[in-house]
Amino acid sequence: MVDGHSTDGTRELAASLGARVVLDNGRGKGAALRQAIEIVRGDILVFIDADGSHDPQDIPKMVDPIARGEADHCIASRMRGGSDELFATFGQFVRMLGGQMITLAINYRFGVRITDSQNGFRAFRTDAARILPLSENGTTIEQEMTIKSIRERLRMVEVPVLMRERTAGKSSISMLYSAVYMGKVMVALFVGLFRRARLGRDDEFVQHGTPPGLSGPNGCTSRGRRGPPGAA
Repeated sequence: MVDGHSTDGTRELAASLGARVVLDNGRGKGAALRQAIEIVRGDILVFIDADGSHDPQDIPKMVDPIARGEADHCIASRMRGGSDELFATFGQFVRMLGGQMITLAINYRFGVRITDSQNGFRAFRTDAARILPLSENGTTIEQEMTIKSIRERLRMVEVPVLMRERTAGKSSISMLYSAVYMGKVMVALFVGLFRRARLGRDDEFVQHGTPPGLSGPNGCTSRGRRGPPGAA
């Protein structure tokens, strides 16, 4: 477990249950996740938010497509599985709207059909996660994982998962931050889309012969073709 210097007894409890506890470098969520990718020992890596909004009992169905060799990167989708707080408050509405606009921009920029690019609940084949050139230190790490998985042609699927109302803590993402961040990301993604259209180039996946919107397991959306290291 990578711990963010918590003082609520988390480290002690985890250690008492046999977990290997490592302190992060204090630079943010993204830096902690990148640190975890480097030090984990298992073949499959699972990220899950610690605010109680995700049910650990959903981990088996998140891992299943990877264990069956059908995916490298599995994203939980609240758009497919539902959410207890989609539009409960104005702040939640703004964050959700921002996230969906970014997802829409990613879909058009890369020719994919993802429904929830921002979800923190996801699973990776560990060796696949390690090939991603991740650099984000903050909460933008999930978006970076999504985009760079597409660029690296990882096989991606979405699994319908119910997102519950958080049971602990408060969101660190303000409405102002959401609006500014959403604007920056939208501009960057659509500039890339415009450049691609202007140059007359198709998406890199289509160039490799992979059609967009492949049908994945359990009604998921998948993209890309990358097998285990050394596979054709």
